[in-house]
Amino acid sequence: MEPGDVCMCQSVFPAHANQRGELSAGQLLKWMDAAACLAAEKHAGVSCVTASMDDIQFEEAARVGQIITIKAKVNRAFKTSMEVGIKVKVQDILTKVEKIVSVAYATYVAKPVGAKKIELEPVKLLSTEDHLEHTLATERRRIRLGYEQVFQKLMQESNKEDTSEVEDAVSTGLTHVQSIELVQPPHANHHGNTFGGQIMAWMETVASISASRLCCSYPILKSVNMFKFWGPSVVGDRLVFNAIVNNTFQNSVEVGVRVEAYNCEEWIKDQARHINSAFLIFNTVNDKGELLTFPRIKPTTEMCYCLVYFFIKDGVRRYHGAIARRRIRLARKCMLSAKEDQPSDLWETSNQKYVLAFQAYVSYSNIAALTHLAAKPGWEVTSTLDGIKIWIHEEGDTLSLKVEMQVKIPSHLAFSLLSDFTFRQEWDKHFLTCEVLQDVNEDEKIYYITSPPMTGHKPRDFVILVSQRQPCKPSEPYMVAVKSVTLTSMPPSSEYCRSQVLCAGFQIYSDSNSSCTVCYFNQVTSGVMPYLAANLTGLSKSIEDTALECIKFLERKGRKY
Repeated sequence: MEPGDVCMCQSVFPAHANQRGELSAGQLLKWMDAAACLAAEKHAGVSCVTASMDDIQFEEAARVGQIITIKAKVNRAFKTSMEVGIKVKVQDILTKVEKIVSVAYATYVAKPVGAKKIELEPVKLLSTEDHLEHTLATERRRIRLGYEQVFQKLMQESNKEDTSEVEDAVSTGLTHVQSIELVQPPHANHHGNTFGGQIMAWMETVASISASRLCCSYPILKSVNMFKFWGPSVVGDRLVFNAIVNNTFQNSVEVGVRVEAYNCEEWIKDQARHINSAFLIFNTVNDKGELLTFPRIKPTTEMCYCLVYFFIKDGVRRYHGAIARRRIRLARKCMLSAKEDQPSDLWETSNQKYVLAFQAYVSYSNIAALTHLAAKPGWEVTSTLDGIKIWIHEEGDTLSLKVEMQVKIPSHLAFSLLSDFTFRQEWDKHFLTCEVLQDVNEDEKIYYITSPPMTGHKPRDFVILVSQRQPCKPSEPYMVAVKSVTLTSMPPSSEYCRSQVLCAGFQIYSDSNSSCTVCYFNQVTSGVMPYLAANLTGLSKSIEDTALECIKFLERKGRKY
């Protein structure tokens, strides 16, 4: 175990189990939060509180008698917050078979005593995996910050849809559950703040009861759409939990939970503090393990004395919100499954309602792929000429290329020039034409590129997504990631052989105020191989020649700035 890791092992006893004899999801969430919080405090050196826990997927169930192992580690520290990675495994002590239950990411905020301010130290990166997670933590943070914008746009689309009632639809009012808990010392840390995991466990309990009122069975928690902690609660607070079904989708149901806190004075005056919210997705099975279908529901729009007002007035909004969140989940699954079937990612989906969320995850995977490729161990130097190093990496049938160049211009200028692919024709003879198809945003563009024919081959064309990222701190590289995408507006033509870029791009490191190291990566595909084959067999120096032209171009352009 590495120095920054925290490991928790728990045996699943009957007291931890639900009605099905499986580990209660609420109990597991408590353990996950405790392990992650300890990892955060180990790094920060002060008390930490849970800010949020990302979308959690539960892949396996743990049964009584099995062993749960939770490993938590800080992936990256920002100014006062940290991302903590959490991996949960279950092991059967009789068969020794081990399975992954869940992988999750949580954000914790350092809370020093009194008015003292703290700025967290950077995480010490000791392994390749540390470097990977450290880089990808920035991308995950980017997705978190952009989630609300994507959600609101999807909400606008959902609101346009027909919400006419389905025959025999069940009113969501029947699924409302309200429960109250008094925060006592065992529920809190040494500063008196309620443990986030304890609140999550209580939320899971009321959500499960709400779902059971609809399915008349024991629901199984399959995922959580981000726990958000809006404010603290302390020992002595009364916590009021309200849960209600938001929507159903054939074999799953989403339950929304809202938590409000009151101290003694607020309790008398009925002045609530909204401190937590989450959306939990359940399914249920019959005795044969087959998924059961949930009844369709209709959002509650009428006032009823037994229900909390905010649930009543927001019934339709919650109904559409569940649809928007499901589209984000499906977009992520669609993107991940598409990677297994085809070399290029779909930039558009057949259902335009998923496009925004889908594109956010394609951009993430573009940066992630380049980060993983660059961090792979086992790169071998095959050539060193005029300050240019060529490396190759072999893994099974996969061959990857790395070209390292020393350039006498500042790193930010190299980044600006290399991220604009319309300049590429000025130094790369393999680019015949380059056209911007979509200016997606300031960090993403889609290009259409044609390449000249090689002997015995048709000219090739590419549709690529270029994602650019600036470093969060000086020791990190600028990144320009490239991968093929599929656009319906640009189908293959008979004139060209449509080729693919699996993973390529640049990492640019600053050496000084006037120099940098540029590393180019390419995971070789059949579409790229004709341009590299002669070089890799020693019959040509085209890679070195192209690298020299790149250096000349960058230094010539750099002098003009």
